[in-house]
Amino acid sequence: MSFLKFNSSTPSKVELRPKQCINAVLKPLTDNIAININGSLTCKDLFYAAICMAVEKSSVHSMSKHYQDVPCETSTRYHLNKLDLEELIRLNAKILLQGPISTLKTEKKYEFAIDFTNDPYYGETDSSNENYVIRGQAKKSTNSFYSYISLSIINKNERFTISVLPVERSETKINYLAYFVDLIGNLDLKIKVLCLDREFSSVDVFEFLQNKDIPHITPVVKKGNVIKRLLIGRKARDSQYVMKNPQKKEVRLNIVIDVKYMKGKRNKKGCENLGFVVYGLNWKPRKISTVYRRRFAIESSYRMRNIVKPRTSTRNVTFRYFFTLVSFLLRNTWLLIQKKHFTIVKRGPQTIDEDRFRFDRFILFVEEWFRRNLRVQLVVRCLR
Repeated sequence: MSFLKFNSSTPSKVELRPKQCINAVLKPLTDNIAININGSLTCKDLFYAAICMAVEKSSVHSMSKHYQDVPCETSTRYHLNKLDLEELIRLNAKILLQGPISTLKTEKKYEFAIDFTNDPYYGETDSSNENYVIRGQAKKSTNSFYSYISLSIINKNERFTISVLPVERSETKINYLAYFVDLIGNLDLKIKVLCLDREFSSVDVFEFLQNKDIPHITPVVKKGNVIKRLLIGRKARDSQYVMKNPQKKEVRLNIVIDVKYMKGKRNKKGCENLGFVVYGLNWKPRKISTVYRRRFAIESSYRMRNIVKPRTSTRNVTFRYFFTLVSFLLRNTWLLIQKKHFTIVKRGPQTIDEDRFRFDRFILFVEEWFRRNLRVQLVVRCLR
């Protein structure tokens, strides 16, 4: 399939072609990242190679063996080594939001979510990467990971990833929260609510958010007799709880509890008490739990990102972070194309015809461009 017809805001039909898809991914990279290269090779060639690795889920080695018109493995590694980690971190939001930022409204309040995602790592650590290799619960036969923390909008039709940062062992969750809060302010966006995972449940985090007067929702960690007693009941309610840490620091929390009847779901019956730490919101318990469920859209972004994650075993932190940005950029670009070209023209709230242009179709379009423009290596075996 070389093109797709869709209805735009005008009555006429327009064609979406692979070249439009690949250019939409390429432009934020070429506009923001400069690599000093001598000779005929260009930054665009390197970025084409990175995108190709992402959509085909291949490595630098296998990609250079598969296509003729891409930089060789040695050149790709040599020039990507010139990337600067601090510069990528500084530019990450600009790269991811170059297209989507024009569709966001500064006067509108958005629902945001912050979460972690872990990439399994099977190699060794040394002075170059020891600050970025995070130890955690065993997953996929390892307990070592390169971890990334991301900020996303979770409003319907606007689920863009705004920023992604590599997690450092020496940094605290407060530092990442402060960075994201400042970034939202610099983008002239407003916070309706900030949804956080259980990993953020701590006295320091809640104190920081309350001091900044940021409305937030965090699920209750079911530890301790007091919390367990709070989560027993048959009616929706709220309660007060004082959280303390080992340093005898404490913060007062508002616990909102929504009660749902399981009706055999997950082979359970009876009442399920869903507890949330809530601040700055005057919502009913059912709305609290409903809005928080939208946070799982960020989990969907991780699944899609894993579909287009280049394969690598390198310990190079900058390499891995660059590939991570490319993966999230592909998803943001797909969402932007959906929003721009597959919005149904009608009265009422904005509706996107998502089934017309799924993520797998977008990836097929990008792959189609590579098949058309890059010659495939052919291996001919002589039979004697």
